[in-house]
Amino acid sequence: MPGIVYNVQPQPPVEADTRWIEAGALTFGVEYRDVDPASLAATYGTDDAAMDEIEEHSPEGGFVDQGVSIHVRGTDDGHEYLRFDVFDAEPHYHYVRPTGDHNNVVEHDVVANGDMLRWAIERLRSHLTEMLTEAGGAELARHVDPALVAPVIDEVAAMAEQARQAQRAAAGR
Repeated sequence: MPGIVYNVQPQPPVEADTRWIEAGALTFGVEYRDVDPASLAATYGTDDAAMDEIEEHSPEGGFVDQGVSIHVRGTDDGHEYLRFDVFDAEPHYHYVRPTGDHNNVVEHDVVANGDMLRWAIERLRSHLTEMLTEAGGAELARHVDPALVAPVIDEVAAMAEQARQAQRAAAGR
């Protein structure tokens, strides 16, 4: 399994900030996220082991970043198998095992792979079932209907780009 293995699960999406679109066996979500030590403490603060692991892997001063997250859940089980965090400073993606005991975080190499949003959308179009299988969702991957997924990925791409552009405009970039 690629990337860094974390025993702690990714911070759950903020439902009020996430727009979900169903595509048969999968449901995709787009969320603009601001992550900082306070938000992580609010999520994991009562779990000492999780906070210790987060702090161990965080830079000095804590993890601070923002950007678009694309979530890929099983429609029936609600489990998030994949997440693409198209963050400004440290873009990365997650393979989230359904066992709940760990997730793998893989850094995105902007130099080699270019803009992460474009890269993530292309991965959804070309490697979705393989990535689901890698995340422990082989059975789910067998039920993915490309005819249902393709137009939803187009919509996810447009929503993610719109969220990114709105944030950049608000920040004066």
